[in-house]
Amino acid sequence: MATLIRSKLSNKLTNAATAVSNKSQAKVSGMFARMGFQAATDEEALGFAACDDLDYDHRQGMQMDILTSDEMGGEGSGDGGAQEGDSHYQRDGTGPPHSASKDGGPTNELTEVRPKITAWEAGWNVTNAIQGMFVLGLPYAILHGGYLGLFLIIFAAVVCCYTGKILIACLYEEDEDGQLVRVRDSYVDIANACCAPRFPSLGGHVVNVAQIIELVMTCILYVVVSGNLMYNSFPNMPISQKSWAIIATAALLPCAFLKNLKAVSKFSLLCTLAHFVINILVIAYCLSRARDWAWDKVKFYIDVKKFPISIGIIVFSYTSQIFLPSLEGNMQKPSEFHCMMNWTHIAACILKGLFALVAYLTWADETKEVITDNLPPTIRAVVNLFLVSKALLSYPLPFFAAVEVLEKTFFNEGARAYFPDCYGGDGRLKSWGLTLRCSLVVFTLLMAIYVPHFALLMGLTGSLTGAGLCFLLPSLFHLKLLWRKLLWHQVFFDVAIFVIGGICSISGFIHSMEGLIEAFKYNIEE
Repeated sequence: MATLIRSKLSNKLTNAATAVSNKSQAKVSGMFARMGFQAATDEEALGFAACDDLDYDHRQGMQMDILTSDEMGGEGSGDGGAQEGDSHYQRDGTGPPHSASKDGGPTNELTEVRPKITAWEAGWNVTNAIQGMFVLGLPYAILHGGYLGLFLIIFAAVVCCYTGKILIACLYEEDEDGQLVRVRDSYVDIANACCAPRFPSLGGHVVNVAQIIELVMTCILYVVVSGNLMYNSFPNMPISQKSWAIIATAALLPCAFLKNLKAVSKFSLLCTLAHFVINILVIAYCLSRARDWAWDKVKFYIDVKKFPISIGIIVFSYTSQIFLPSLEGNMQKPSEFHCMMNWTHIAACILKGLFALVAYLTWADETKEVITDNLPPTIRAVVNLFLVSKALLSYPLPFFAAVEVLEKTFFNEGARAYFPDCYGGDGRLKSWGLTLRCSLVVFTLLMAIYVPHFALLMGLTGSLTGAGLCFLLPSLFHLKLLWRKLLWHQVFFDVAIFVIGGICSISGFIHSMEGLIEAFKYNIEE
């Protein structure tokens, strides 16, 4: 009897020890898995924080959207968890749910830890978006606008700073205690809230279309500027600008196979720093010729036919609103957002104004669409090679963002998808997914070949999507969501910005389209 009791006790103790051991191993494995995912996404987030999103960011700016979704994906575990290096763009206000225990209890404290960025890091992202290589077209805007063009550089900075702040204000609502609570996460959420309840998803579709147009046009501009810079750097070579654009696109074809931007983002910081050095070199060269500056060429009147294009160029150089909601949501102290917007736009206004003015004073009526084409041949070749490298390494960011938006909209919406999923069960890209990506690269090439005009394309993009995303929609959303709490001067500012933005957008779009149609016909005849 005693032997039987000892045997049962021994079996129970053994089973209990085995169960505890299995649970401990499971917890440790899960913890290491989560730590592994988190470490990977943190590294990628630091890379994206350093890259130049013109561009997103621009122009685009999709940098912080990637950071947010990657961190959410990195916290998952099990079969449904995100894999290392995955990146998704926050567009519809929905994202991977917060990780939780199976029994619905609180999550592990380790998974709650998310890296936040400081106000200086947020300012770096905004600076990358509004002070990228597209400032090279600002002297051309002064050529057709004179002192009014300089005024518009200041005016656009003030307006874009203001609309960025009111866009963030639309993310918040007061609770029962009068405290502001963040109830929305993205530009799309704000747009959908304004169109609810009759058309709950219409606003999001409008924002997505504008976002796709801006991203694709940014890709086209990178190809155009690459062909232009290479052609003007080596004018004696028997290679046309169109041929240089084809060569640049051939180098960009591997973008069709991208699964993440980790490798590219590591080079983007160096490209951004190189771009700032190039700006300083251009300004230094202009200052060396200060005795020959043509102050009498800076006029008070404007070229009625070409000045609306200049408006689009200036507006496009300030676009950053599309990623501001995600940026503010990832700040350690969101209360510092307004201060960050102030100093970034003041710095951008001063630097852009000085760069555009001294460059125009140096070359006056000979100012070209891309100002580096005015430099002496020896300096021009070196500077342009750096700029081409920067353009080619910046291309993947808006391209990848556009692909993600298209795939999410048409392929990855489950039962609502228009086409089958681009990815197989093993995560590999299917043939039609690869075809979609290659077609997008070829489309950017065709546009760059038939409309190889940097200023026209930049003016069109700024007039169409830049003015819409930076002027029209933020002021409209602010009036719609918060009109009961606004003071009279805030209502006046919003209405004035909406009206002025609408006039600038329509006039710039019409004149840009006229120029593009003429250029397209000319290239077809050739």
